[in-house]
Amino acid sequence: MRLTILGCSGSIPGPNAAASGYLLEADGFVLGLEFGNGTLARLQALRDPFDLDALILSHLHPDHCADVSALTVLRRYHPALPYPARPARLPVYGPSDVHERLAYAYAANEEERATTDLSDVFAFHPLSAEPERIGPFEITAVPVDHPTPAFGLRIAHGGKTLAYTGDTGVCDTLTDLAGGVDVLLSEASWTDSPDRPAGVHLSGKEAGELGRKAEVGRLLLTHVAPWTDRAAVLAEAAVAYPAAELVEQGAVYDL
Repeated sequence: MRLTILGCSGSIPGPNAAASGYLLEADGFVLGLEFGNGTLARLQALRDPFDLDALILSHLHPDHCADVSALTVLRRYHPALPYPARPARLPVYGPSDVHERLAYAYAANEEERATTDLSDVFAFHPLSAEPERIGPFEITAVPVDHPTPAFGLRIAHGGKTLAYTGDTGVCDTLTDLAGGVDVLLSEASWTDSPDRPAGVHLSGKEAGELGRKAEVGRLLLTHVAPWTDRAAVLAEAAVAYPAAELVEQGAVYDL
């Protein structure tokens, strides 16, 4: 299983830095995980965007799904569409209202929203707490604590398991989500402070404590906001999990 970081800037894209977007690959299957601002540009720099076999959106804030509108344009209007050699409708998994959210993001005004339907481009599927097979991957979605419906993901293939927190505050489901995984890809949006609002994001300290408590094999920190000191976030995490690492845009990890 190979993880590629398309973008890892938290909350908004940063200077020359895309927001959340990742690729997971195994057995020739390419799974997109998040598709925030700037990720389509990064994807095109690495490979043909039509290589995507499915896409998962953990939640529907723009920094995790904004570039789906651009992907819609590509998959509808590219002059050399690879259909029917590849399926015309890309499977997209997300919260139960994912189809409405993406249609509203694509439509320019109220009149257009009334008739916008992206089902010619995407096949929408709600994320479920029941384990589900997407290509060669076994995916388990776990609700987490965020201002909008949001999920963490546990993804298994070939005896290896990756957990991804998505965006979340500290909550009881995170330890089960991450328990014993080979790799935990954890958001760490800010430094720790009692003034941080609950139920929004993890601090570096909280991400490190999660990695230690869940006894993960490797802790990768992501989603650091561009106004946050990355070194400070890493230092906080390293107190509880000394081997914590900050991901970088373009980095590749083989599990």
